[in-house]
Amino acid sequence: MRYRLPEGYPQPLTDVIGELIATDPLTVRTGDGQVVSVAWDRVVAWKELGPRPIRTSEIRALEAAAADGWPGTQRAWIDGWLLRAGEGYTGRANSAVPLGGSDGPALTSTDTVHRIGEWYTARGLPLQLLLPDRLALAPAGWRTWNETQVLAVDIATMVLPPGPSMVRITGTPDGAWLSMHRHRGGDTEIGSTPTVQVLTAVRDGELGFATLGLPTPLAIGRAAVTGAPDGRRWVGLTCVAVAAEHRRHGLGALVCAELIRWGQTRGATHAYVQVQADNAPALALYRELGFIDHHRYRYAAP
Repeated sequence: MRYRLPEGYPQPLTDVIGELIATDPLTVRTGDGQVVSVAWDRVVAWKELGPRPIRTSEIRALEAAAADGWPGTQRAWIDGWLLRAGEGYTGRANSAVPLGGSDGPALTSTDTVHRIGEWYTARGLPLQLLLPDRLALAPAGWRTWNETQVLAVDIATMVLPPGPSMVRITGTPDGAWLSMHRHRGGDTEIGSTPTVQVLTAVRDGELGFATLGLPTPLAIGRAAVTGAPDGRRWVGLTCVAVAAEHRRHGLGALVCAELIRWGQTRGATHAYVQVQADNAPALALYRELGFIDHHRYRYAAP
């Protein structure tokens, strides 16, 4: 936004770039948290800009918060790589991610890969790496798959649905929640059945399991509130599912909104989701809620 300064300033005009948070008066929050409000009669021009570039350190910080929100049941560090094992359930909980070291790509030496492989072999799991943008490259000759889009949002910029909530949020999943999660809302049963220990694992955070509808859920979701090394506190949404016969009626958005509101009351300032890059309906849902692209990751294995 460009606007006129009051009399007495050495220059007549100045600019401010940030997130638009109100339009009457035109109000922008800058990257350092300053809020600038300008009356319309002083505004010279304003326009929408693309999202600011995401720094490599921000990718690493968000991935660290996400790793604590879905940590599996065992973990170890090897040469800056965080290794997770979670009984084989989901790639995120059973892969190594490069969260240590500098802002450059992690070095995947032959010795490091060998030691990581030994750790997974001892637990009866295959070796696979989770490679976020800019944090690491796949070793030569490895295959990659499951491109995943990470979206994020500043909760303060969201317009969450008003009114009384019909969503119940508890600290642990009950049998109805587990059954719906296992069958993904009625499509097909997931390949492996997760244990409660995997679903309820979190590091230095808090979990909420949302259910809409009793006694048979119409929609469910899981949220994890964890902190990042840069001081931000995130609420991450996972396991969102809607019964097949009740889809496209806004129930998934309602569950997500209530989980974000729940996370906000526990100190979360930002929210994230991880969606397969080819899952157009899910991406549309989250973008409608206000999420924007943050970065991507994919898996790699020999």
